[in-house]
Amino acid sequence: MGKKLCPKIILEGTRLTFKTEIAFALNEHPRIVGKRKYRYHSPLISGEWCGFTNFPWGRGLINFEPDEKERAMETYRTWMRLFELLPYYSWIIDRFHISTLVYQKRVYGTEYDFNWLEKRLKAVGFHLVFCKRDPETFRDARRERLKVSGNPSQYDDLNLFVAEQEQMEKVVGQSILPKMALDISDSDIQKAAGRIADWLESTGGLWADDY
Repeated sequence: MGKKLCPKIILEGTRLTFKTEIAFALNEHPRIVGKRKYRYHSPLISGEWCGFTNFPWGRGLINFEPDEKERAMETYRTWMRLFELLPYYSWIIDRFHISTLVYQKRVYGTEYDFNWLEKRLKAVGFHLVFCKRDPETFRDARRERLKVSGNPSQYDDLNLFVAEQEQMEKVVGQSILPKMALDISDSDIQKAAGRIADWLESTGGLWADDY
């Protein structure tokens, strides 16, 4: 029996950087989760889940309102405690605290301190992948997304995504987590998953330390 695979990956990036598609690809990639004789999934969670409101595209862990701050922070503490209780499993997260920091600063002018979270994420082996694309390629990415989107109006203003990508890059640069920048300008999902696998293997991020 080989060494147990239990990578912990946070995918960050603005919209149209195909984070969700990459997350699904990673969740079936043999170098990430092993070769499988039947299909099942590792935990794949998202900070974009709008669980604070009882209507579609509502509020959640990223876009919470100021009076929902404690609810959001308690959610982060709960997720983090779960990661610590289950350190020998793989976790893939589609947007998390970086997106929260950028959104809350842009919309409400509020800066949150997630140093406590990053220290604990690093301690259990989380790696951060920043998905980005050339600004000139957002238009093509939107064209593909509109084929399947149930909320197409959210992709009307591409300038917002370009600006958010610049803001996010600065915040990612300040992160203490092991991190890589992943250029997804060519929209090649499988190639992107392979590059992530290469990086995780080179950094030891595919396996867990003993805790």
